Amino acid sequence: MTSVLVTGASRGIGFSTAQRVAARGGTVFAGARDAGRLAERLAADESTRGLDIRAVALDVTDDDSVRAAVRQVGDTLDVLVNNAGVPGTWAPAAEVGPGDFRAVFETNLLGPVRVTQAFLPLLLASEQPRLVMVSSGMGSLTLQSTGDDYAEIAHLPYPASKAALNMLAVQYAKSLPSVIVTAIDPGLTATEFTGGSGHPVEEGSDAVVTAVFDTAGPSGRFLDREGPVSW
Repeated sequence: MTSVLVTGASRGIGFSTAQRVAARGGTVFAGARDAGRLAERLAADESTRGLDIRAVALDVTDDDSVRAAVRQVGDTLDVLVNNAGVPGTWAPAAEVGPGDFRAVFETNLLGPVRVTQAFLPLLLASEQPRLVMVSSGMGSLTLQSTGDDYAEIAHLPYPASKAALNMLAVQYAKSLPSVIVTAIDPGLTATEFTGGSGHPVEEGSDAVVTAVFDTAGPSGRFLDREGPVSW
């Protein structure tokens, strides 16, 4: 049985990933800042009722919260999905200061670092450990430079945080040879995060779920539901 921790699992892509992984027989630890509220949703939602999804209090920006979550999960973890993220400000570039970056990087970059470091001993105890980083095409230097979809988008903190997360995934892949590390671009997905714009959440979670169950690799790829994405 595959054991999986998903951060930011209270809604959107994280919730969809937790539901779909559990529906395929996985044991899912669903991390959320408000675990009680998530537990209520899990009990009330027909799509998750009866599945092995366990709400875990987890704030990726708080060391004590992360350590407590490690104790709740146990001794072994097969897959860590770093999904929690925040969009940050869309203010014009001239109005964006260091504090705007700090708040976004704390969740989108330092959160995955904090959670990965804490859970790494559990991952390394697995026979087939996987580390999944939910990134974005917004973090692709190639797409931001050449893609028509991004030509009119100038959004400072969020793309910078996802570009940094992509680099983090590459470095983890190089330094953790026993772990399959994958960065994922869910694409523009219709969630509260995007104000309902984009494709259905199931499509957004497709590549994440695929990475969760991918035990072949190779490690160090950036993928969407169609295949490789340019860094």
